[in-house]
Amino acid sequence: MTWLIWRQHRTEICVLGLLVGMFGIALVVLGTQAHDLFPGGPARCAGEAGVNETCAASFRRLDEEYGYVENLLAVFYLVPVVIGAFLGAPLLARELEDGTWQLAWTQAVPRMRWLAAKLAALAGVTATLTGMFTAVLTWFRQPFDVWEGRFQYDAFDLEGLVPVAYALFAFGVATAAGAILRRSLPAFGVAFGAFLAARMSVALLARPAYATPLTAMEPVAVGGSKGQAGHRPGSGNASWLIEHGYADATGRRLSWTEYYELEAVANRAGTNLNQFLHARGIQQFKVYHPADRFWTFQLIEAALFVAVAAVLIAVVLWRVRRRMI
Repeated sequence: MTWLIWRQHRTEICVLGLLVGMFGIALVVLGTQAHDLFPGGPARCAGEAGVNETCAASFRRLDEEYGYVENLLAVFYLVPVVIGAFLGAPLLARELEDGTWQLAWTQAVPRMRWLAAKLAALAGVTATLTGMFTAVLTWFRQPFDVWEGRFQYDAFDLEGLVPVAYALFAFGVATAAGAILRRSLPAFGVAFGAFLAARMSVALLARPAYATPLTAMEPVAVGGSKGQAGHRPGSGNASWLIEHGYADATGRRLSWTEYYELEAVANRAGTNLNQFLHARGIQQFKVYHPADRFWTFQLIEAALFVAVAAVLIAVVLWRVRRRMI
């Protein structure tokens, strides 16, 4: 079985392995240069960018010299779906397209054992390739994560456990679509579309609700610039900001229209905006998820996508067991 699976899918495995290897080497080269900007390591500068001039200078150089690379990482959002769908789409669809199921399913190896072996092998390759790529990417992003936090969308979706879960989800969708559509390319397209729809829906709607966000409030500081008052309360860049704004002395949240009206009154009076708001008891509020929830959210989201993938694979097994042909 192992030899047969390798013969059938070696092209996909080799192509994906080559791409992951090329991307990985490029990230190691660029990442080594970015890490060298921090003599003591990026972690040493956590929380010190504003008070340690050496760290501040390192972060400025990081943004100036490698900020473009971080922006280019957006294309890597699709790596999990490419890996999962590229391996899952032909798993059954190719047998059905080429008619080889008539031979493969009538040999000494029962068709359910044949299917289970292929599913386990290709799912394992999917998880391994995605995990290797995620490990290199996480290491590369470490200096950026120290500065920006890991809850940013360009970090959360590329690090930790969720990329492997995304890849397995794409693998499950592609395999199920291949069993139903009996064509590899349409199955790949279905997996791609389903992945994007699910991922965007979860990121925008479900992820913020994994836990009840915290709320921090503090009076507007008297000092500061004449622009928007002070700094926002909370635990810094590492937290995930859901909402922020201003509230009156009773805690009622002000609309931005009300805030700009107060700003206009302060400008007409020639008064410092911060002093004007402070005198009226105006407070700043921030609704956020703290940084220490990162792994909790990763576990929840990974479990969600893996559970859906398991359901899809169960559907495939049920369909083959009932002789779909």
